[in-house]
Amino acid sequence: MRLIDAATRELLLANGRDRDGDHHPVLKLFNPTGPATWLICAMEADGDTLFGLCDLGFGEPELGYVSLAEIEEVSADLAIGLERDTSFRPAHPISTYAQAAREAGRIVDLAAPSSA
Repeated sequence: MRLIDAATRELLLANGRDRDGDHHPVLKLFNPTGPATWLICAMEADGDTLFGLCDLGFGEPELGYVSLAEIEEVSADLAIGLERDTSFRPAHPISTYAQAAREAGRIVDLAAPSSA
């Protein structure tokens, strides 16, 4: 499975053009054999620089930039490789995920707001 398909790339690039937005994550990547997880919400025009919430599993998740080429290199070095969570449906903007991750020391799943 490719980490980023064409439709996802377009959404990420659109978010990247709107630097002031508090975007919902578009993509969740994870290591199926370890704790690393990324919630990506934007891509720069260079097609490599991603912005999102990065959690390498050391208890210090942070918002920042990461290179797609580096993520793909890490994936290639793993026996199974990194995976895209195709069932991930973001319910909140990235700032909400970042706050919850800081409090928990890791990226956590957040339920969609109730419609009651």
